[in-house]
Amino acid sequence: MKTKLFIFTIVLFPIMGIAVAQQQKAQPAPNGIIMPEGYKDWRLIASSVRSDNNTMRVILGNDIAINAARSGKTNPWPDGTVFAKLVWKNKTHEKWPTATIPGDFVHAEFMIKDSKKYASTGGWGFARWLGMEQKPYGKDAEFVQECFGCHTPMKDNDYVFTHPAVLP
Repeated sequence: MKTKLFIFTIVLFPIMGIAVAQQQKAQPAPNGIIMPEGYKDWRLIASSVRSDNNTMRVILGNDIAINAARSGKTNPWPDGTVFAKLVWKNKTHEKWPTATIPGDFVHAEFMIKDSKKYASTGGWGFARWLGMEQKPYGKDAEFVQECFGCHTPMKDNDYVFTHPAVLP
């Protein structure tokens, strides 16, 4: 029995390790941006709901973004700011019909502030990964023009739609 368990351990654990590593490492976006490590542990900047596509979003920020939001220094946001926008389809809670909860995961979007590197897109780098598979969005690096085009109406707010949530 010990021999079978040992063989099982030798064979299965490396396979499990490969599967976990593949799940954690998304391919870079077509513009070369790599998914920021540790973003799932970042803190809340705000949340939003879009009625046009029935989604809810939470916007998380790295430490630079959090410090800027708390000090009110957000127009412009400082270089080094990174936002993660996590998007789910809205779902009605099965035991509480008036409550909306996260349904299927749609995508993770990122905005990275580097006023020199991303000068052609208002100082922001954009990237998106789709679904639970975290497939990079866009055929080529030009996908950022779609992102920037959407954010252009927010030029007077440093191209950012998000208003940090006010906390007591």
